[in-house]
Amino acid sequence: MDLQAALSTLESLGTEQNRKTFKRHGAGDNLYGVSFANLNKLKKSIKVDQSLAEQLWATGNTDARTLATMIADPKLMTSEQVDSWIQDTQYSCLIDEFVKHVVAKTPFALTKMELWTASDDEWIGRAGWQTLACLALSKQEIDDTQFEQYLEIIRNHIHEHKNRTREAMNIALIAIGVRNEHLETKAKDVARAIGQVHVDHGDTACKTPDAISYMDKTNARKKK
Repeated sequence: MDLQAALSTLESLGTEQNRKTFKRHGAGDNLYGVSFANLNKLKKSIKVDQSLAEQLWATGNTDARTLATMIADPKLMTSEQVDSWIQDTQYSCLIDEFVKHVVAKTPFALTKMELWTASDDEWIGRAGWQTLACLALSKQEIDDTQFEQYLEIIRNHIHEHKNRTREAMNIALIAIGVRNEHLETKAKDVARAIGQVHVDHGDTACKTPDAISYMDKTNARKKK
């Protein structure tokens, strides 16, 4: 599929209702409003296509960029390119998709996590903590001590961080807590210490998950 065909397909799949919903979540005005169900179908059809991913990203269209994260090849993404894409968006859903599909699968994921979690920028900070969450859930070869030090950062500083970074720190806390029983105990101790995490979700129905309850539910499902 070439760029024009991809854009035409995305445009045909967009709906006004989805555009309204995505805008409420911070997507901006340059979008078609394509559901994730349809984006996933396109992903399966296109498979991995780094060249098309780069062209889609360059359009600036939110749906095109979301699809780009789904078909990009983590093995071909350079460190500089990853930085450029992260710095080029202030939409939490797009950042999360890029981290999940690409950043966490690159050989420099740990390095990016360390750099980005230390950033004062709300969106780069979010990317860092989301990368941490993905690594906690998917990379068993990483030593637990890598995550324990971040639990202390969450304990001491979560309430100081900006809104969408703070949200991602809470997500990371949960991810660490469902990694294994050892980290579950430590993560719950941190969750009790920090109390309720307040996140402004804007004009949406989204709610901030209670970390301990979420850990309990997730770990219970894992044991079935």
